[in-house]
Parts: sequence; C-alpha cells; structure tokens
Amino acid sequence: MSRNKVVRTPLSLPLQSLRAVAISATAIALLAGCGGPSGSASETAPASPSVSAPAASPSASPSASPSPSASPAASPSASASSSPSASASPTSKPTDGPASSVSIKDRIAKMSLEEKIGQMILAGFEGTAAPDASTLRMIREDRIGGVILYKDNIADVSKTVKLINAIKAANAKAGNAPIFVSVDQEGGKVSRLPSSYKKIPEAAVVGKTGDEKLATRMGELLAREVSSAGFNVDFAPVLDINSNPDNPVIGTRSFGATADLATRMGLAAMRGLREEGVVSVVKHFPGHGDTAVDSHLDLPVLNKTAEQLAKLEWVPFQAAIGEQADAVMVAHILFPKIDPDAPASFSKVIIGDQLRGKLGYKGVVITDDMTMGAIAKHYDLADAAVKSVSAGSDILLVAHGYDVERKVYKALLNAVKDGKLTEARIDESVTRILTLKSRYKLSDAATAMPELQKLNADIGSWLDDVANANR
Repeated sequence: MSRNKVVRTPLSLPLQSLRAVAISATAIALLAGCGGPSGSASETAPASPSVSAPAASPSASPSASPSPSASPAASPSASASSSPSASASPTSKPTDGPASSVSIKDRIAKMSLEEKIGQMILAGFEGTAAPDASTLRMIREDRIGGVILYKDNIADVSKTVKLINAIKAANAKAGNAPIFVSVDQEGGKVSRLPSSYKKIPEAAVVGKTGDEKLATRMGELLAREVSSAGFNVDFAPVLDINSNPDNPVIGTRSFGATADLATRMGLAAMRGLREEGVVSVVKHFPGHGDTAVDSHLDLPVLNKTAEQLAKLEWVPFQAAIGEQADAVMVAHILFPKIDPDAPASFSKVIIGDQLRGKLGYKGVVITDDMTMGAIAKHYDLADAAVKSVSAGSDILLVAHGYDVERKVYKALLNAVKDGKLTEARIDESVTRILTLKSRYKLSDAATAMPELQKLNADIGSWLDDVANANR
C-alpha cells in the first residue's frame, strides 16, 4: 500500500508498598507490548456518517472548548465512511488543507451520550475467528470506538483478515463512525503479525545505524504490514529513551539511549507510518525509559521533577507534538515529585497542565491498557477511568473483554449523569477522535486478502540496507 508523500506544514499510594518486579517475569509481559497479556479478553445501518473535521479543536486545557488551530496536523477535507464494501486499501493517507466544521459538529450534536462515550473506549476481545456475542455487543450496543488485537487474536493471515472484516462489517451495520482497528506492531519482540510476514527487527537495531531514511522506511514497512491485514492504527513508534540499562520493559524497543537519537529516528518512523496511511500512536509519555518496574506487572515510581523530564524524557515527545502527532499514549507511572496522588495516565498535572498545557498538545490522548498491573493492583478501574477523562484523556484502552469494557463504559456514563464529568468535556474528546478518523478517511470497507511477496521482498531489501549500515 504505497502512497505519495505528504508535506506537513487522586488516589493516594503509599510509596513504601511498591516493590521492584523481578525482571524474569518481564519476558511474559513483553509478549503483550503496551496492552497487557496477549491473551487479553480484552441491524440496518443508517447512511454512512460524515465526519469531516470540526471548525475547532480542543485547546490545551482539558476542559477548554475547541479552537481551530488544534486539530492534528491539517484538517481533513473528506468524510470518513462506514461502508462495508470490499477494498484493497483499508486505510487512506491523511489529508491536509482547510476543512468544513459542519459535519463533525452536526454528527456530535446528533449523537446520544451513550454513543459518544462508546467512541472513547478501545477494547480487547477474545478469539481468532468471527467476533463472539460479547464483542458484537460492545460494537452494537456500547458503540465502542475501536478494538485492539493481541497475539492471541491473530492466527494466520486469512483468519486475521476475515476477523477484522467481520468487526468492520458489524460496526458499519450498527451505523457507527468507522472503527479503529489497532495493534502493537513495533518490530522485534513486540510483533503481532503472523510468521508469513518477514520479521522487522526491534528499533534498537535500526537506531544503531543513525540513518533517518532507514527509520522512515521502517515506519513505512510497518504500516504496509498492518494495513495489509486491515489494521488502521499502530501503537508505534516507541519514543522512550533507553537511559536506564536495568529497565525491564523498554530496552531495545527504544531507538537509543540519547534524546537526539531517539528523537531523530523515532520521528522518522512516525512519519513513515503516517505517510502510508496508518495512525501512529507514539508512546509512552512522559517517558518509560528510566523505570525499574514493568508497568504491565506493577506501578513504576520515578522520582524526577518536571524540569528533569523536560531535559530528557520529554524531548522526543515535544518534537512529535511539533509535527502534530496523531495520538500520544500516556504511561502508568507515578511521579511523586510532580503528582503524588495519581500516575501519569490519570494525572491532571501531567496530562492537563504538562502535555496539553506546557507542551501544547492538541491531538488524541490514549491511556496505556487500564487493566495492567500498575492500575489493577493499586486503583479502582472505574474511578481511574473517570479521573483519566477528567485529566484530559480521550481514549481509554481496556484490554480484557466485555465485562471490563462495560465497567468503564458505565463509569463514564454515570460520571456524566452524576455531574463528575460534563457532556461538554465528552464532546471535546469525541471531536478529537472523529477528527482523527476523518483525517485518515477511515472506512469500514472490507480488506482484500493480501499478497505478501512484494512486501516481504521490500522488507528483505531494507534489512540488507540496515545490516550494511551497521557493519
């Protein structure tokens, strides 16, 4: 799926209760990447909704109303489609240029509160075959905005394409905005696709070359891989700096141990993904590279100040924000010198004041999986979900199936009805989400069964270039 390039103009936690987690357990968690264990449980349609960009996008404050300069990169000029018709190209290159505000504003005005809240949930599910009754309920009744597939959801290429096409068809039939279909496909040990795809190495191998063109090609190849199976969102690249050699979770998933290398190579990979029409989610803000605990297993605590983060961990993210990153994933890390009451993923200081305020990020904020040990062992999921949205998050990643998704859905719905969240706050997030879907012209059209020979040959050629650069 090659395309022409676009030029882009508080919950308290006693610190003494936390313990470092054995590194030997990390290998298991890494099979899941950002979203927890890979075995996560994570009608006639109305006319396809038009989801062109709004006239206004949310300002830096989580509670602010939308403003025109805030949409990620340039606003879209085309509507997203929920059509289930077959297509060999499941994703489209993001559009640049002026956009009408009317369709998204009108769409949101016609959406029920329940439908809006559904758009803010990205859920995991069980199985590799057709979506089961619980998955269909999440799509048809809760109107979830996206799904994530883990290793245990992915069998061979044929089954994966059929599964994704069935999810998209169910979403189109329900009359929802086109659905995010996401995956952790970083390369190396965090790779989800079947073995019929030629293996792309971990970021550190490419980072060692120092060649940004090779990193851009890596992003393009990752995008071609995932889009060939029907995915439209990749949780990549990792922008964490591998500054702590004892870090049990990042390591070689990072492009390097310096801010300069991680920034240059990470942004090049981000551009490659975007130029091939795949939504790129950069991770894990405000930086996971200096932690000693794997957040899949427990809550990392990092005693750094905002000033210290600004000199190192923030550098790649600030650069990505400068290039209007599509989406930023926020990590489950407690920074007691910044906010002693909440980890980054539901901290108003870190998301609202720092990410959206100081760094000026106007795009989609998504949490890391809310069922990971960092949250599950120390916080109530429903309370954490509400606090995360209040802090400025737009999408809650919930990996483990219908019961957990339903708990988060009901928590957000009740929070609005009880006055803990305003519907205007929900509208801000839905505006950002629909803007991103529209910008990429997402569609629920079926994906044709891919031919992988050319893609695998291109990966092989790139691998030769990487190997030569590292000699």
